[in-house]
Amino acid sequence: MSGTVDIDQAPGQDAGPRFDLDRPVRVARLTFLPEGDDVVVGNAQADSYAVLPVDGAQVLRHLVEGVTPRAAARWYADTYGEELDIEELLADLAELGFVAPTAPAGPTDPTGVGAEPDAPVRWQRLGAALLSPVAVAGYTLVLVAAVAVAVTQPDLRPHYRAIFFTEYLTLVTVLLALGQWPLIGLHEAAHALAGRRLGLRTRLSLGNRLQYLVIETSMDGLVTVPRRQRWVPMLAGLGADLLVLALLTLAAAALREPDGTLPLTARICLALGFGTLLRVAWQFFFYLRTDLYYLLSLVLGTVDLHGSATVLLRHRLRRLTGRPGLDRQWAARHPVDRRAARWYAWLMVVGYAATLATLAFAVAPAAVDFVAEAFAELDGRHGVGNLVDSAVVLALSVAELAFVGYLVVRNRRRAGAPRPADPTG
Repeated sequence: MSGTVDIDQAPGQDAGPRFDLDRPVRVARLTFLPEGDDVVVGNAQADSYAVLPVDGAQVLRHLVEGVTPRAAARWYADTYGEELDIEELLADLAELGFVAPTAPAGPTDPTGVGAEPDAPVRWQRLGAALLSPVAVAGYTLVLVAAVAVAVTQPDLRPHYRAIFFTEYLTLVTVLLALGQWPLIGLHEAAHALAGRRLGLRTRLSLGNRLQYLVIETSMDGLVTVPRRQRWVPMLAGLGADLLVLALLTLAAAALREPDGTLPLTARICLALGFGTLLRVAWQFFFYLRTDLYYLLSLVLGTVDLHGSATVLLRHRLRRLTGRPGLDRQWAARHPVDRRAARWYAWLMVVGYAATLATLAFAVAPAAVDFVAEAFAELDGRHGVGNLVDSAVVLALSVAELAFVGYLVVRNRRRAGAPRPADPTG
């Protein structure tokens, strides 16, 4: 057997990594987290993660310790009584960014072995400060004060009428758009900072849920964090929303006139507060994979609850229509997922049905009336002010729908884009 691995390549592809089986490989700074019968291995620097069987993770640990690939394969054969295709394993690990061929010796790495030092995680100290015990105690006091104000001053409690703080629809639309988006960003920033507090390289992106435009936080590295430490990053956004709602309620109370009336600034605070409360309620729509859905998955110990429930629903639908079921796909799902999916699938059906019913019988009719009224004002019979108001509202509504459509098309194109061919074949 040759001491160097050559990975086959398709015509026109770059050559894959070449490993000397008798020299230690360079290994990234990895984390190992046992999860049941598997081990989650992660390279936070490259934001790459994989679930490996225990024996595979143990081979990787040997490589981390500087054992040569040939020696690691020999250890595997002696321990498990089976031959290990170390060449294929090295190719897979290289694709994940876990290992690389040994580099020539240099002044910064005399042995040519070892990982590059990790770049520091930005905002880690800020995340730690914002979630320190002292800060959390302060947040608790604010929430208690807001509840006390809401109990003693009923007109400051969240209500849908608070949205219409003015008769001009343009001002309402602009405020809910421009005012809520920074608060949505704050929600996601709380997730990101809570993750960065743990050293994770979290990032933000735009996406959509059905017809709704959303900001999403990617926390892939959370899988390498012990389970007891994951709930804070998951709930940080919800906590930020509750804190914002409390602060807006207290601000409205502070802005109240001596005669008891609420000025425009106070009414704006209440309008933003009601929008924030809707985002809190949104978290209970588990079937849209909200923060509380991921918390539920954490508590249940599932791997892909939503995906498993989707497979189960498709399997049952195919059976009902006389087509072959998805027995193999269903059997391949994690046992914990299969148990939980049997009841979660019904929750998905009820949730989607409720959402579609709301769209059909509430949101859509209201939107039609809203648009019809706006179009009716375009003739200018009620003055130039109302004409401009309606025109701006219509333009903003069309722009939002167009942007959501653009995101849907972009995401589908990215999902369907051809991936580089697997160099291992």
